[in-house]
Amino acid sequence: MRIFISGGCKNGKSFYAQRLAARQKSGALYYIATMTPADGEDGERIARHRAERGGWGFTTIEQPASIEKILEKCGTHGSFLLDSLTALLANEMFLPGGGVNENAADKIISGMTRMLGEINNIVVVSDYIYGDAIIYEGLTELYRRSLARIDCAAARLCETVLEVNFSSVTVRKGQLPDGEINHKENFI
Repeated sequence: MRIFISGGCKNGKSFYAQRLAARQKSGALYYIATMTPADGEDGERIARHRAERGGWGFTTIEQPASIEKILEKCGTHGSFLLDSLTALLANEMFLPGGGVNENAADKIISGMTRMLGEINNIVVVSDYIYGDAIIYEGLTELYRRSLARIDCAAARLCETVLEVNFSSVTVRKGQLPDGEINHKENFI
């Protein structure tokens, strides 16, 4: 099953996604890490996620760009957790040395479409950062619109779409692996 999870920042999406990926495990269990730490807070988040994954059986694959290359690293069999599209876009859009790739969303959508076309069991995580009515300037607005496009593509490509907010899960499309439809669950 292909599952897309979106929701507010720091609301428990990654922990819930880990649980879902482990539940649908078929073969190896891969954690596709996309975050490149930019500061101490990022480093703390990565350390927390690693600690949360401890003992679950995940093999971590660092893939901060060119997401389709995951297929060369570990094939298509097994269960995958991609965390997150938000970090992947930052890496693809904001280039080393200060450059900006304004077409990063197209690259990610193409690579994600290829990847999701070949992987049957995957949970994809993203942050819902584009829902307010404020129109930002320049690169901030480009980033938000790009992430919205990527998330729309992920939602189309996945059978199940979940929203996680304040540790509550709402099904927006499809159903949870256990067959419950429109189920709300407090998981923390």
